[in-house]
Amino acid sequence: MKRLIKMMSVALCMSIVLSASLAGVFALSLNGVSLGSSDDKATPDEAALYKEETVYVMAKADGTVDKVIVSDWIKNNRHADSIMDVAALGDIENVKTDASYTLNSEGMRVWDAQGEDLYLQGTGSSDLPVDLGVTYALDGRVISPEELAGKSGRVTIRFDYTNNQYETVEIDGKKERIYVPFLMMTGLFLDSDKFSGISVTNGKVVSDGDRIIIAGIAFPGVQHDLGLAKEEIDIPDYVEITADTTDFELGTTVTIATNGILNGLDADKLDSLDSLKDSLSKLTDAMTALIDGSSELYTGLETLLEKSGELTDGVDALYVGAEKLESGAQQVDAGAGELKDGAENLSLGTVTLNLGALDLSTGLSTLDANSDALNDGSDQTFDSILSAAQKSLKEAGLDVPELTKDNYGTVLDKLTQSLSEDNIRAKAEAAAKEQVKEKVEANRDTVTAAVTAAVRPGVQTEVEAGVSAQVKSQVLAALGYSVEDYDAAVTAGLVDETTQAQVNGAIEQNMQSDSVQATITMLTDQNMQSDSVKAIISQNTQAKIDELIEENMQSDEVQTAVSNALTQAAAGRKSIASLKSQLDSYSKFNTGLKNYTDGVGSASQGAGQIYLGTVQIKDGASALSSGAGELKDGTSQLSSGTTELKEGIFTLKSGVPALVDGVSQLKDGSMQLSEGLKEFNDEGVSKITELFDGDLSELAPRLKAMIDVSKRYKSYSGLTDEMDGEVKFIYKTEEIK
Repeated sequence: MKRLIKMMSVALCMSIVLSASLAGVFALSLNGVSLGSSDDKATPDEAALYKEETVYVMAKADGTVDKVIVSDWIKNNRHADSIMDVAALGDIENVKTDASYTLNSEGMRVWDAQGEDLYLQGTGSSDLPVDLGVTYALDGRVISPEELAGKSGRVTIRFDYTNNQYETVEIDGKKERIYVPFLMMTGLFLDSDKFSGISVTNGKVVSDGDRIIIAGIAFPGVQHDLGLAKEEIDIPDYVEITADTTDFELGTTVTIATNGILNGLDADKLDSLDSLKDSLSKLTDAMTALIDGSSELYTGLETLLEKSGELTDGVDALYVGAEKLESGAQQVDAGAGELKDGAENLSLGTVTLNLGALDLSTGLSTLDANSDALNDGSDQTFDSILSAAQKSLKEAGLDVPELTKDNYGTVLDKLTQSLSEDNIRAKAEAAAKEQVKEKVEANRDTVTAAVTAAVRPGVQTEVEAGVSAQVKSQVLAALGYSVEDYDAAVTAGLVDETTQAQVNGAIEQNMQSDSVQATITMLTDQNMQSDSVKAIISQNTQAKIDELIEENMQSDEVQTAVSNALTQAAAGRKSIASLKSQLDSYSKFNTGLKNYTDGVGSASQGAGQIYLGTVQIKDGASALSSGAGELKDGTSQLSSGTTELKEGIFTLKSGVPALVDGVSQLKDGSMQLSEGLKEFNDEGVSKITELFDGDLSELAPRLKAMIDVSKRYKSYSGLTDEMDGEVKFIYKTEEIK
């Protein structure tokens, strides 16, 4: 509570300073920080070129940076044909238009804008201006996010922000390091079934029954910039959440960093702080006089209460003579007194109710004002994740249509089906067979030659048989025999073996002659060119090629290639399943955020109606209290105006208890007033005057330096001389399951 009062005191002090030096109104938006006008910073519509930059920091659960994605919107307000950009980014691309770029002699990108705005996206490698660190402890022991998943106990989650962005400036002749004043806003959801007993340092807890919403805020480096000791004012630079948990898990956390909180201030107008100092002095004197007056009021009422006892004793002595009129007058006056007291209590209660309804309506209106920005920021993050996923799939050689919030599930399911084991095996075997077939077909001539060489001996044998029959006929004809007669005589045993040997020798001798051998060769060549023999060669060649293809398909090389394809497909299916799970998680978060903001909008409207109703109730209760007071006055006048002694005594006696009770209540109330004024003076006015009294001359130049340093930090990726701009950072940590 004391820490909250200190933070409120800082806010009150800052509001007094700003009211004395700034006539504009501040407005912070997640889609772009626009904090009023300033002399050295153009508005997005005034600058010739204005770069609105959003830096998405994708981090592990402990805040370690995985990837930095930068989205730049360069507003081409003068409709220039070309735009020169110095952005130090990798993998840069134009995500909305067809504009391309060339590199000039200085290595800068010159975009062919053709009068249009540019929407660029790339990856960053430069150091971030603010580092985010997230630490976890379970039952007082530091623990890693992976080890914490599923555990139960008292858990502490701490977000630390380290400001790295500063300038060295001269303040009152002395070199000082002034950090860019970043506002860090961290938000996350907790499951009410798994978390209870939640407390937040430098933050707020809101519950809708099912989910618990945590919102924290910090200003790393501002304590140093203002030169204030933590004993005076402790400006938060961390957010810490403590809770009891069962089966711990944590979704994505989002932290937004912006230096836009001071960019709307005019540092030259802070010189009027002298008049503020005089006003604070008058405020201190007035508070002292008010406290003294409340103490004197309490003393006077205490004296009156003591003397009222003597009055009661005197009236009691006369009470015997007023017995007949006692009952009726006492009931009327007592009822009027109760009505008056009740009406007063009711009026006070309706004032409290009205103030509470106003706070509720104001708070919900503030939340609702940021709903569109929250939704837009979440949609942009979802689009960036889908774009990164599509890029990864294309780099892996997978051709998929553009991924959207609505179609990514169907697209990834179809992609998973296309990578099934049967499909991949069929495709891999078909591809391998085409390669094997191509290699074997390249050797068809060799195979044909081998087959031809294998067929020729058989053809030659058939030719030799035919020629041998002709030679035999010729030899036997020379001896006066026909082949049929000779064969019949041999069969009948009429030709002796000597004659047979002579005939066979003559046949063999003729067969070995050059002329017969030439004839055999010629006839063999002729038969090899016949259609029937060619058909046999072609058929045997194709059969051999098919045999070679099948042998190669069963080789270790081909089977290994098919196995590798199946392994890669299995890994691809697993990666796609993981990607779909991540996208489903963010889609659930995105939908939940929209439901939450819709609920805030409805609640804001309802709170406004409640506030209007409490105003009417308060007015009615005030009128009732006034009427009850008049009624009570009337009964008192009636009793005191009677001409009879008994009626007078009765009226006096009836009024004394109410008088004593009223004086007692008034005394107690004056004590509460005195104590409340002292507490307000100690916790509020005194802290304001202590903060500014004597330190005003030191605070003003440091505040000026903060404003100047903040205005000069406009971009993470860089600006050209003719550009103006602004930048915000969105840190997203991965979930713990």
